[in-house]
Amino acid sequence: MKTEKKELYQKLFKIVLPIAFQNLMLSLVSASDAFMLGFLDQDSLSASSLAGQVMFVCSLFYTAFVSGCNVLASQYWGRNNKHAVDEILAITMRYSFLIGLIFSLCTCFIPEKIMKIFTSDNYLIQLGADYLKTVSLSYVLTGFLQAYFGIMKICDKAGLSSLIGSVGVILNIILNACFIFGINMGIKGAALATVFASIFQVVLVLFVILQGKCPKLNLKKMFYFTNSELHRDYWKYTAPLLLNQLGWGGGVTMYSVIMGHLGTDATAANSIASIIRSMIASLCWGIAAGVAIILGGMLGRNELEQAKKAGGSFVRCSIWIGIGSGLVILALTPLILKITALNPQAQVYLKYMLFMASYYIIGNSLNSTVIGGIFACGGDTKFGMICDIITLWAVVVPLGMLGAFVLRLPVIAVAFILTLDEFVKIPAVYKHYIKYHWVTNLTNQQEQQN
Repeated sequence: MKTEKKELYQKLFKIVLPIAFQNLMLSLVSASDAFMLGFLDQDSLSASSLAGQVMFVCSLFYTAFVSGCNVLASQYWGRNNKHAVDEILAITMRYSFLIGLIFSLCTCFIPEKIMKIFTSDNYLIQLGADYLKTVSLSYVLTGFLQAYFGIMKICDKAGLSSLIGSVGVILNIILNACFIFGINMGIKGAALATVFASIFQVVLVLFVILQGKCPKLNLKKMFYFTNSELHRDYWKYTAPLLLNQLGWGGGVTMYSVIMGHLGTDATAANSIASIIRSMIASLCWGIAAGVAIILGGMLGRNELEQAKKAGGSFVRCSIWIGIGSGLVILALTPLILKITALNPQAQVYLKYMLFMASYYIIGNSLNSTVIGGIFACGGDTKFGMICDIITLWAVVVPLGMLGAFVLRLPVIAVAFILTLDEFVKIPAVYKHYIKYHWVTNLTNQQEQQN
């Protein structure tokens, strides 16, 4: 039994570590933007943080599309049906490209209107608009990259996707320094660095495709679907994930909106705390992605009982990973406060926000593994959608707005309210988990339909 668990965890971390490293490197881009722009002035930091919410919203669509791809592709890959995997990649790319194009056009032509959603400060609006217009091309490029990174992880190429993503991040950081300080482009420099890094990664992915190291994109299948049943199944599982992502992401964006209207000190502190939390949570999110891939393969091979036992092991693992991540945040807090160039009041806010992040990440680790990994791998995607939307929009966001704009509570009190969502939903998540609706072989259902 111990040998089986050891092999299971070894398999998990073989997949997880490249994914987690890639997530960490992506977080480093935001960290480098914040760190370098913070040296210029706090307004540039705040504006880039608010403008970055647009990419966050865009990424919600990409995450849903790629997660829907993972639900089906991991099971078909486990069943060794590569033709179906190619079809799923084409479907995913079609919608990723469409959304990326929409975001690129909007940020290019109406950046000021977009920034007004996040702040009423005219100077921040202008700075953020400059950033959005410059970075606009990266949205459509990111759609292509996310779809391919997702399929690489399914096809046992997680290390390759991590390598390409990491090289792009390193280039982004180097270009950040060159454009922000060397050419004195300020906030536009950070945006331009992102565009060039995205172009470079796209070139690397195309090179890998030509080398035959990952599936080729069939453009004909991208625009003309030959398997309507598979397309229908894709949306059957992706639609709840998309609604979940938009509901959850919209709530998280509302957190930034609330903080953005509480002053630049609150905005700057919240942006730094969010970046640190995202960096440390990289392993947690990697666990969720790895769990979905491993369990999806097991379910596709009809190893239902083994998948059920493995799910329990992964739940326990996620709790310990969350606790360890929280301790890391606490240990890093003194260093973070020392190196960040914030106003004294913003420093105080940041100190308490980092403490809140240290316990918030435990709930986040557990819920992301169970909802985004275990439930999703078997097509049980509706529960997460309902749970997240109710928790955020019926509880946390209304309470946050009430505390900020009606009761006029202190910034720290409002920030505390906004960290309640992960813990509010844990009882419902556990109750649903033990029903085991997620233990389902989706490939058998497709074969029965055909």
